[in-house]
Amino acid sequence: MKALPFHQFVVKVHGRCNLACDYCYVYELADQRWRSRPRAMSPEVVAHTAERVAEHVRAHGLTEVEVVLHGGEPLLAGRAAIAALVARFRAEVPAEVRFTAQTNGTLLDREFALLFDSLGVRVGVSVDGPPEAHDRHRTRPDGGGSWAAVRSALELLRGFPGVYGGLLCVVDVRNDPVRTYESLVEFSPPAVDFLLPHGNWSVPPPGRAAGAPGTPYAEWLIAVFDRWYERPVTGVRLFEELLNVLLGGGSGVEGIGLSPSAQVVVETDGSIEASDILASSSPAAAATGLNVARDPFDAAADLPPVRAAREGLAGLSGVCRRCPVVRACGGGLRAHRYLEGAGFDRPSVYCPDLARLIGHVRSRVATDLAELA
Repeated sequence: MKALPFHQFVVKVHGRCNLACDYCYVYELADQRWRSRPRAMSPEVVAHTAERVAEHVRAHGLTEVEVVLHGGEPLLAGRAAIAALVARFRAEVPAEVRFTAQTNGTLLDREFALLFDSLGVRVGVSVDGPPEAHDRHRTRPDGGGSWAAVRSALELLRGFPGVYGGLLCVVDVRNDPVRTYESLVEFSPPAVDFLLPHGNWSVPPPGRAAGAPGTPYAEWLIAVFDRWYERPVTGVRLFEELLNVLLGGGSGVEGIGLSPSAQVVVETDGSIEASDILASSSPAAAATGLNVARDPFDAAADLPPVRAAREGLAGLSGVCRRCPVVRACGGGLRAHRYLEGAGFDRPSVYCPDLARLIGHVRSRVATDLAELA
């Protein structure tokens, strides 16, 4: 049977960062392989990557793909390198290539915004809410905060609607949920997304140690959902995808629903890997041993770390397969299921929170549908 194609290529254009966020899954958790990799992706690796994407597009008859400029901090690569990369891909790939960049925002100035506007690159910015919430985690190496620089970037992006992709916020249950949400929408983002902090059964996230009572992350997200659901002023990807699944559709978000992952990662040295979030649990969890200099992307499709994210219900633990909400939560992010010595064959460390959140959203939607009927 022909392997499912990849539609999203996460390209690590720069392997270092100018911030020192304490929850970062690239630098602060288990995987420290970044230390031995090149700081930036070379023109040769860019060329190999573009050629492999073009090969993949032809093999599967794809009409469009997405390339995500990632890191580290991708803007550290510089404007010339990014412009050359985009030009190379557009020249090589016989399909529409949509480009996005995920940045911490501290280097995003008018010159970058003009470049991205001319290249058709949309930009997502990571920001964790109001100043005190953001600067608690997203600090510079000297301990100083990054809020002021990010605020300037977001104010700049308002003038570039074709560039402004949205905001990405990591949940901290110590912050007021509604105030956090409202502080984000003050910047008029076209979309907002909320991420749970990465952790697993061996290294639990805050408040989710084995046997910890309650569902703090669910309660936090429920407060935001209720505020958003009653007066939506922007898209919230987590909630929109959850609603899609509960109403019988599919999900385009990893960790919601049972849709197979369509993502593959290329590191600065050309290594082909599964979702790099997996490496937050174990350094080898995302590795494939493949490289764009010699291997096609199809060679990754049947390898364990990639296949496991594409097996749907069959790839989940027995506990998850028997769960009544599994088709909505999809078992959560695979990285959050890890236990040292036992692998990923268990529910998410956030299982109680996911079940509580899904139950609440389903109840609200069911009530509204009954009233409409």
